Amino acid sequence: MPEVAFDIRWPDGNVQSCYSPSLVIHDHLATGVDYPIDDFLTRASSALNSASERVREKFGFYCTSAMQTLHAIEASAAQARTSPGTVRVLSMTPPSVEAPNTGGKP
Repeated sequence: MPEVAFDIRWPDGNVQSCYSPSLVIHDHLATGVDYPIDDFLTRASSALNSASERVREKFGFYCTSAMQTLHAIEASAAQARTSPGTVRVLSMTPPSVEAPNTGGKP
């Protein structure tokens, strides 16, 4: 099952490296796009839960790494809400096979 490593930058400038066990993340987020914190959190939660479900369908168990990533994102989001701004998706590896910035637009 293809996996995706992605980096995001929070409004305070902190960069966080994240993991998805599935390419489904490309359906929810796009490289180079800025998302309001709550929108980003909703998209990341949906994507990582879907990715974990795909792992369960294939292997019979949920992906704990996807849930750890989601919990780390949620913790960062709780801190970031004190700073105005957006979350930017800096990179996704591998990139989407579609044209850049087409998936997950706000």
